[in-house]
Amino acid sequence: MSRQEITFGFSPCPNDTFAFHALVQGLVAVPGLAIRPHLADVEELNRLALAGELPLTKLSFHALGRVLDRYALLRSGAALGRGCGPLLVTRQGQEDLDLGQATIAVPGRLTTAHLLLTLFMGRPPQVEPMVFSDVMPAVAQGRCQAGLVIHEGRFTYERLGLVKLLDLGQWWEEQTGLPIPLGCIAVRRDLGREMGLTLEQALAASVAHAQAHPDASRAFVLQHAQEMEPEVVAQHIALYVNDFSLDLGPEGIKAVETVLERGRQAGLLPATGASLLL
Repeated sequence: MSRQEITFGFSPCPNDTFAFHALVQGLVAVPGLAIRPHLADVEELNRLALAGELPLTKLSFHALGRVLDRYALLRSGAALGRGCGPLLVTRQGQEDLDLGQATIAVPGRLTTAHLLLTLFMGRPPQVEPMVFSDVMPAVAQGRCQAGLVIHEGRFTYERLGLVKLLDLGQWWEEQTGLPIPLGCIAVRRDLGREMGLTLEQALAASVAHAQAHPDASRAFVLQHAQEMEPEVVAQHIALYVNDFSLDLGPEGIKAVETVLERGRQAGLLPATGASLLL
């Protein structure tokens, strides 16, 4: 009996490859479905979602706010938490930088990091978008005055002689009292609610399998990681794969609703009548 193939887009970052290894390797059952992975930088996934190309995909919440007419948020597989927000960094000696005049390297215009920085500044910053792994070198080499660091870069930026100007996650938590919503898994609405819920359950099972068998995905994670040091990879996974990854729960949903509403109020996201969830 043939199975329906579903392409699943997610990033090569350790939290994603750790969390979704079991799903794409067939270690959790998804009756009637075959899950085919499509690994790409999150900004590339954001762009693909704008075109509606992937039926199931990781997205920045910024991008989700632009595609809710076509995609619905799933409760499992998201990246939320406390103490894990994007960092704004610069070179040593540049701590008095005027952000309003600076060129800031960002890991894509559709990332949540860019949305949060814009909300913090109260107006769009002058940015140079690039792949997230190029942000710190661009700042260290003086090509940009500051940079938004995401993923494992928050553990390694000091090695390049960079210093932290701002922790946007800390700012968000102080402003809202909520965890910082970074990325999510969304399903295309034309797959139908039943299929969406099946995939949601499969994602939760994959995260649970990863947490119960943390060594099973080690080779897969290291195969794709930008930062190969096991200690950094372990820190990355521990920070971004947590209880919210299993199920957003009421607090996680409220955090998502809040960041999207603030984006709309600031004119950064379109108004929509579409529901957030399936």
